[in-house]
Amino acid sequence: AATGQSQEVESASIENGDRASITYKVYKRRWFGLVQLTLLNIIVSWDWLTFSPVSQNAAIYYNTSESAINWLSTAFLFSFVVIFPVTIYALHWGPKPSIVASAVLILAGNWIRFAGSHSRDGGLFGVVMFGQILTGLAQPFVLSAPTRFSDMWFTNRGRVAATALASLANPFGAALGQLIVPFMVTGPGDVSNAVLYVAIISSVAALPSFFIPAAPPTPPGPSGSRPKATLRDSMRLLKSLEIWLILVPYSIYVGFFNSISSLLNQIMMPYGFSSDDAGIAGALLIVVGLVAAAISSPILDRTKAFLLAIKLAVPLIGLCYLVFIWMPATRDLAGPYVVLSVLGAASFSLVPVALEFLCELSYPMSPEVTSTIAWAGGQLLGGLFIVISDALKAGPDADTPENMNNALIFTAVLALVAVPLPLMLGLFGRRDKLVMRRVRSDE
Repeated sequence: AATGQSQEVESASIENGDRASITYKVYKRRWFGLVQLTLLNIIVSWDWLTFSPVSQNAAIYYNTSESAINWLSTAFLFSFVVIFPVTIYALHWGPKPSIVASAVLILAGNWIRFAGSHSRDGGLFGVVMFGQILTGLAQPFVLSAPTRFSDMWFTNRGRVAATALASLANPFGAALGQLIVPFMVTGPGDVSNAVLYVAIISSVAALPSFFIPAAPPTPPGPSGSRPKATLRDSMRLLKSLEIWLILVPYSIYVGFFNSISSLLNQIMMPYGFSSDDAGIAGALLIVVGLVAAAISSPILDRTKAFLLAIKLAVPLIGLCYLVFIWMPATRDLAGPYVVLSVLGAASFSLVPVALEFLCELSYPMSPEVTSTIAWAGGQLLGGLFIVISDALKAGPDADTPENMNNALIFTAVLALVAVPLPLMLGLFGRRDKLVMRRVRSDE
């Protein structure tokens, strides 16, 4: 108790009739858990993109095709969908069991991948695929955890920023993979060392997970002290139209981010760009997005202008996918770099505000329910979009051999179809359905 008092940075007490006073506090120890959750999201995403940025060299090393290398990304994404009901159950008991489960799977998956890649002369693709699936099973336990963690440890003046930090760490890990792996792998024989280095980094990042605090001694605010809806009741709350007007476009845009990140190398290289050029493009998509989210999240924490932010970001995302159709064919780096930077800024600003707005609209549903469903939809669609895009790739006899222009058209059309859905929020006499219930309960 004394340690808890010394770590107190903000407190408030209330008196409820004859009952003992309830003291609300936020603790400095919450940053240890948040940093660890952030690290795991970084590393699990880097695990995802260990092979895609060097798909040609990886295909040679494992004696398989580029399409098979694409399946390493696809299987990773589909793994999320397989285990997401377990994720909801684990997070319902708190973020720590979920974080520990992810750490165990990350450790196992990475070293199994290395077992299939230990020789510079060639690897065992089946063993690597098994390890990749294990790392894919690890992802939902940490990617769905930020809203649950921020709800348990932060007040409503810090939840968006906390959710943003841990959630957007995931694409930051993808940026690291896009940028660093091409420098690690200059030929097929380098794949073995790259897998080893990623396994070592993953192990160092995962081990502190076992020592994070499970829960704060006292809740951060009134909403944190009130009981959440049971999982059965939560399923009934999911019937809200407003929730689905956010869930559907969110899943589509996360899916396209996943597919673009996985295939960017194959999108750009037919037009004369190098794997390094594609890696920098992927990094710009993510780094500019992180900067935009770092600016917008604290502002939205204060203003609570969630609906306005969503209605501004979504049309911009759709427009960027439309314009990107023509960017690789310019054969000039400026076009892809600018469009992907704007796309990243809009997409990353959307992620934390959409997740937190879902929590507000679904309160008293526990935050992990909408968060896990939103991410599961994105991973499922991402896997499907990779398969569809690979099937739409031009043949070797096309004017630009093996270009992915048809895949970019498919992406743009579906991205634009999703735009009107969140724009309908609050229309047709349903403005009262947009009350932010969790914020109101804290007042």
